[in-house]
Amino acid sequence: MRKLLKGVSFSLVFLMAFGCISNEKIIYLQNLEENQTIEDGELIEYEIPEYKLQYNDIIDVNIQTVEDMVQLGFNNKPPQTNAQMGNVSAQSGGDIYYMTGYSVDQSGNIRLPIVGEVQVKDKTLEEARLTIEESMRKYVTSELYVKVKLGGVRYSALGEFRRPGKYVVLQDRMTIFEAIANAGDLTTVAKRDEVLLIRQYPEGTRLHRINLLDRQVVESPFYFIQPNDQLYVEPMKVRETGTGENTAQTLALLFSGISALALILNLIK
Repeated sequence: MRKLLKGVSFSLVFLMAFGCISNEKIIYLQNLEENQTIEDGELIEYEIPEYKLQYNDIIDVNIQTVEDMVQLGFNNKPPQTNAQMGNVSAQSGGDIYYMTGYSVDQSGNIRLPIVGEVQVKDKTLEEARLTIEESMRKYVTSELYVKVKLGGVRYSALGEFRRPGKYVVLQDRMTIFEAIANAGDLTTVAKRDEVLLIRQYPEGTRLHRINLLDRQVVESPFYFIQPNDQLYVEPMKVRETGTGENTAQTLALLFSGISALALILNLIK
């Protein structure tokens, strides 16, 4: 019996020492020792490359003539159209452009009324706008206003997120921390130093590892999410061992085990 109590005491000390997750493994944007320090308030300069349209992207194309502007003012769409888009948003989980926008097909084209197919793959939004405007000039002789926007930033969050799933955020750009916050943040047992980013490129797909604990991530090319990015986060080893995420959970699990063991010993006697 004494040996059993000694073993249980040893297990208690072991689990308290190794079964909990330290703050260093869950605090974002730390100044790690092996990297150059970035002080609070220091200006971090970065150049955001212009996104080039790819297969399966959805863009919103708004074309107005002088007559349209006189009739509707400078509104992008008539009021009834805005109401219809709101209904589509409610029915499609917030992706208001899925039914109303234009999808880039496998050949890199979008299909517009009257104009037909327009090649936009590997073009920036401004280049796509100019291409669409040039195509429209064949049919419209008056002044023309063309606006092209991405139908939101689409990305997927998988693994140790509190709300994993597929998301659409209606804005032009978004940081990786905004994407994580939108998915409910990471769980306590998530590996924040080995986040896997799956990114689509014109030539194919590439996998990148990102350390969210390192403040240097703000200077990396992966700080801003791109459309169709996928984020996957693995769990720490602590989940495999079955220990708790903090001291209270670890002690609760341990005392439950001790109580069960004591009950079994009483039954054996």
